[in-house]
Amino acid sequence: MSGIARRLYRGEVNVDFVGRKRLWYSLSALLLVISIAGLVFNGLNLGVEFKGGSVFSFKPAATVDIEQVRTTFTDAGAHQVIVQTTNNGWRVTTEALPADTVTAVQKTVAQKYGLPQDQINLQVIGGSWGGQVANQAIIGLVVFMLAIILYLTLAFEWKMALAAVVALLHDLVITAGVYAWSGFEVTPATLLGFLTILGYSLYDAVVVFDMIKEVTAKLGTTSKMTYTEAANNALNHTLIRSLNTTLVAILPVAAILFIGTTLFGAGTLKDLSLALFVGMLVGTYSSLCVATPLLVTLKEREPRYQAIARRLASHGGGAASAAKKAVRQPVAAGASNGTVAGSNGTAGAAGGTVAGGEKRKKK
Repeated sequence: MSGIARRLYRGEVNVDFVGRKRLWYSLSALLLVISIAGLVFNGLNLGVEFKGGSVFSFKPAATVDIEQVRTTFTDAGAHQVIVQTTNNGWRVTTEALPADTVTAVQKTVAQKYGLPQDQINLQVIGGSWGGQVANQAIIGLVVFMLAIILYLTLAFEWKMALAAVVALLHDLVITAGVYAWSGFEVTPATLLGFLTILGYSLYDAVVVFDMIKEVTAKLGTTSKMTYTEAANNALNHTLIRSLNTTLVAILPVAAILFIGTTLFGAGTLKDLSLALFVGMLVGTYSSLCVATPLLVTLKEREPRYQAIARRLASHGGGAASAAKKAVRQPVAAGASNGTVAGSNGTAGAAGGTVAGGEKRKKK
């Protein structure tokens, strides 16, 4: 495994990403089906900021665990209880409670944990505020997508813009599916994470597309490789950069997600870090295995590149066949030279015989 990693980082491995597009399409289709199924059957676990509710904050005098706190609120009349630890004690989120139930919860918690009732802070959040946040996020997403299409169309072409947008939607649906199946709470921080992974995925796709544009610009009527082969070569040239960027970016996010939330109880960060962690992984995959194969599929339909493919197919293939021919040519050339040399030697011998005959006649 280490040998493969060294060869990969030295650029000695040429992975046929585009040639395996059916594999990538099948894998992406499976992930999308699983994600959509999670969204349909499980749905997203919307936080209190979106659906409204009551938030209780308190710090008990004695040490308690999550189950004890949840049982206390359930016995007091709350039903949808979400318990989180904070630096200042406990944060308990429930559904929107009527005034008499709120008072009952405060009294029960105060008696259970030996606290004055006024030290149990209450915050009531309405669902209308969450709706405004969701609407603003949707507007931001639409504006972001339109800006992407405009930029990529002007800087590259509309086919690259289409491939990039499909990859971005692919990343969003799969990340949302992970939230649906895992049950992680969706908060405004989650929406921020979604917008962040869109920017990351776009950056990776633009790097790949820029290299593809540079390599394929040299393809002409006498080219020795098809658009597919040229795009795959360009993709392999940017492979190490994509992997390094992902590795460097994902390490601190993984630290927040796995270490911060488990050891230090940074519950408010897990909503953001999960979106970033999943989005970075899926974004790297989509830029290599979704956006580029889709772009190649669109470009190979152009008459210019179809003509190149037909010409190379009639001569025995593209770059791979040309490489094999290049290996065989020196051997054939050497054999031909040897034959010529042998012929010259034979001719020389024949010349010598003729010359010897002439000398004998003179004698």
